[in-house]
Amino acid sequence: MTSDATPTGQTPDDATVLLRVNGALAHATLNRPRAINALDHGMVLAFADALTAWEKDERVAVVLLDGAGERGLCAGGDIRAIRASATDGDRQAADFWRDEYHLNAQIARYPKPYVALMDGVVMGGGVGVSAHGGVRVVTERSKVGMPETTIGFVPDVGGTYLLSRAPGETGTHLALTGTPVGAADAVYTGMADHYVPSERLPDLISALSEASTETGVADAIGRFAEIVPTGTLEGQRAWIDACYAADTAEEIVARLRGHGDPEAAKAADTIEAKSPTSVKTTLAALRRARELATLEEVLEQEYRVSTATLTWPDLVEGIRAQVIDKDRNPQWSPATLAEVSDADVARAFEPAPDGPLGLAEAGAANSGSDSGGAQ
Repeated sequence: MTSDATPTGQTPDDATVLLRVNGALAHATLNRPRAINALDHGMVLAFADALTAWEKDERVAVVLLDGAGERGLCAGGDIRAIRASATDGDRQAADFWRDEYHLNAQIARYPKPYVALMDGVVMGGGVGVSAHGGVRVVTERSKVGMPETTIGFVPDVGGTYLLSRAPGETGTHLALTGTPVGAADAVYTGMADHYVPSERLPDLISALSEASTETGVADAIGRFAEIVPTGTLEGQRAWIDACYAADTAEEIVARLRGHGDPEAAKAADTIEAKSPTSVKTTLAALRRARELATLEEVLEQEYRVSTATLTWPDLVEGIRAQVIDKDRNPQWSPATLAEVSDADVARAFEPAPDGPLGLAEAGAANSGSDSGGAQ
């Protein structure tokens, strides 16, 4: 259970979010290391409350987020709980997403420097609590991605905002295939800012505890950041941009197969193994997100889509195959891209049963803001 301790005090070691203040640094640690710090509803609420308190606390100049253990910052949301909600037909998953997406927007507009240490696995919901921050740090161990099409879901937590704005069609490639990337490609696609070797993170945290201004934060990062190693996506732009610019998922796969590059053919195989409904809906979500001006508007769209997935057979089946039975052999329905109609996709964008998040107006009011990594 999440501690009821005040955000500026120590929390019990068994709390799922550890909250403490050291000097001017407010430090939050996601603390479910056995689950690679996967987010549950209580963690989302606890962290949001802490951010609200720290925003008002004059002692706090900088907020830092990291994850417990050696495996990663956060592997995403608690998808077992989401599957149970979809199976039971209750509101728990929708309520979780509603609060999670509000947290994502809160992070993006946070008025104080927000530093996320994206060390190790950073997937799905982990991207949502890190990549919208103002200072995003990756390491040689970083593995950043939005793997939702693998489980019959669609990228959320503002992922379609970030990926729709990545260079060329690289974001489309990552979204449809669910491929995670390392430090260099996370920086290249706009999901991260700085590269710091993992062995230097403790010293960086210590330096941040002495930083009382944005300039101090920048100086601390500058002392430890190094040139990011070479990635792969930039060198693959020729086939990625040519193939993923197609209007339909079927045409994208056809172009990938016909291009001649072995990596393009591998991408086609990967896409065809994912949920066809997820792939087509993800492509539509990305294209629509490009036309939306703010993160908040995209989160509103994502909430509509996420709640729609609760009625899909693929969400329950995908989580079963990947997490419950682990047979890695999902039986998708429909089974092919050609069987997923435009009407099927359009239904995912209909209003959510419980109405909008109420974020879009706030996003319009803040559209000129420079706060947050998602800007």
